[in-house]
Amino acid sequence: MLFPNSSSFTPNPFTLNGIPSLEALHAWLSLPFCSMYVIAVVGNCGLLYLICREEALHQPMYYFLAMLSSTDLVTCSCTVPRMLFLFWFNLREIDFSTCLIQMFFVHTFTGMESGVLMLMALDRYVAICYPLRYSTILTNTIIVRAGMATFFRGAVLVIPVTFLTKRLPFCQSHVIPHTYCDHRSVAKVSCGNIKVIAVYGLMISILIGGFDILFISASYTAILKAVVSLPSAEAQHKAFSTCTAHIIAIIITYVPAFFSFFTHRFGGNTIPHHVHIIIANLYLVLPPMMNPVVYGVKTKQIREAVVRLLDGKGGH
Repeated sequence: MLFPNSSSFTPNPFTLNGIPSLEALHAWLSLPFCSMYVIAVVGNCGLLYLICREEALHQPMYYFLAMLSSTDLVTCSCTVPRMLFLFWFNLREIDFSTCLIQMFFVHTFTGMESGVLMLMALDRYVAICYPLRYSTILTNTIIVRAGMATFFRGAVLVIPVTFLTKRLPFCQSHVIPHTYCDHRSVAKVSCGNIKVIAVYGLMISILIGGFDILFISASYTAILKAVVSLPSAEAQHKAFSTCTAHIIAIIITYVPAFFSFFTHRFGGNTIPHHVHIIIANLYLVLPPMMNPVVYGVKTKQIREAVVRLLDGKGGH
């Protein structure tokens, strides 16, 4: 049996150690993370409110944006408040079941965020390459099904790694050198064989991240060809400008994700562990903070909706 006696008892609570070697700075580090979290919550809730309130935003592009905002809210809310309690009140203990639940939500919704970015690339592809069929291709039914599919894809792929982690034996060390539970950090404190979890975690990253990036790249290749074929420079600029916010969102999401992924696996001891942890936290709070700002600045319809709301003219 791979993990003997591992399912016969519930391990003792874990201790989250925060950011290793920077424990003395936890109070100071809480300030930027708290600020980013507040901006993320206010920005995404505001964006969701605008999309619900304004009829002009009841379009496929903004429905996908609402999915992204909802995903961002869950992603940062399942980690940052717990981290702030650790920083402010030294509440380090987390029971095993809560740790597994947190791990499930972190990995499921980061996978879902990648999936939503892929759907948004599809939206731009249809809007630019098939503008006359846009509303008939991306119907409300298709949008709902696509959103549910991205969630279930993430959940179905993450459930096995959650159960594999649950079956691991934890003999002595229960100290996790992190601010939240992810499958790598939890598995590393086990005294069992974690090869299966490591391989499966790598497969999930490739299946989700790799597939989504390939799809996004293919979509933008087709978009670029369609834009270049437009008759005037003004038409080209207008068409491609609708993709600007999405491209920035992709960069904000995938750059820290890839940095965290590759440094964990190939960085070895060349990059200090506290840098790994800080990047892992930024990856979960930076995109939720920046996405509403980027779309608010770069999207004309959202700017106009904000102006109408401030003037008291928003609504139906």
